[in-house]
Amino acid sequence: MKNKIILLMLVMFTFAMNGQDTPKIDKETLIKEYAESACSCIDSIPTYNTSNEEMAGKVHDCIDKQIVSYQMILKISEASEMMKDTTKQTINITINSDSDSDDYKRYYYELERYLMKNCKALKRRIGTNNKKNEKSVSDNPEAVKWYNKGIKESENTHFEKAIKYYKKAVKLDPNFAFAWDNMGLAYRKLKKYNKAIIAYNKSLEIDPKGKTPLQNIAVVYVYTKEYDKAIEAYNKLAKLDNQNPEVYYGIGTVYFLYKNDNEKGLQNMCKAYNLYAEQKSPYRTDAEKIINHIYVKMKKNGNEKRFNEILKENHIIEE
Repeated sequence: MKNKIILLMLVMFTFAMNGQDTPKIDKETLIKEYAESACSCIDSIPTYNTSNEEMAGKVHDCIDKQIVSYQMILKISEASEMMKDTTKQTINITINSDSDSDDYKRYYYELERYLMKNCKALKRRIGTNNKKNEKSVSDNPEAVKWYNKGIKESENTHFEKAIKYYKKAVKLDPNFAFAWDNMGLAYRKLKKYNKAIIAYNKSLEIDPKGKTPLQNIAVVYVYTKEYDKAIEAYNKLAKLDNQNPEVYYGIGTVYFLYKNDNEKGLQNMCKAYNLYAEQKSPYRTDAEKIINHIYVKMKKNGNEKRFNEILKENHIIEE
């Protein structure tokens, strides 16, 4: 990065010598511009045979590509404002490309939070878990044709139509697990929870170790207020994949929001936060929000000290 630092010093010197000012940057406009570039990159990521972890890594790469440039433009704007109030002809601008540095993370998380709010493609991609197992996909080309039609309708939020196509797919191939999984998701979106549970259980009959149906059936159990069943499903998923942050995010949410157990909620949410961060998943921002909500509640109940202890135990704050 040394050459970039020198280049930026020369740029500022040139503006100063010529008596020119760099235009002041509107941060909201800038973050929108870079987020749109990242979102376009994310939208181009193929989803077939891709796990949550693999997808998170690809999404991270799309965001990472924007950070140095985003950081540079903001710092040039800030430096130009500073030069109006100083006699200095040059100001050093350091662009940090070390992804483990606090400076880099600050800009990365700004862009990531904006994308989580505004990029529909991001929501679609990080909600995808199409890593295939032996019976995930079908060898029947006609079944695959109807399945792909269903996926397209689901992406356009035409869930009733999507379900019709998924049903055609499983009629041709009853062991087409991905079709059952996506049918369950479509039913869930339509709030037809009992039918969603039936679809997910059909998928689990085909593949008892299916991570997608276990994760999604737990979510449906939360909607139907069957919280113990939700925790049971998440625990089954943990036995298959104890590094899956969705397990701990789901359990943490149930304990905090529905079982009024702030400490268990926080312990699990901290595990989720750390795993999301380690896997570079944008869902880190969701865990961050829940942790903040737990803090407010624990502080109100006089348990701020215990809150900080749990964060220290999970290495989220310094000892």
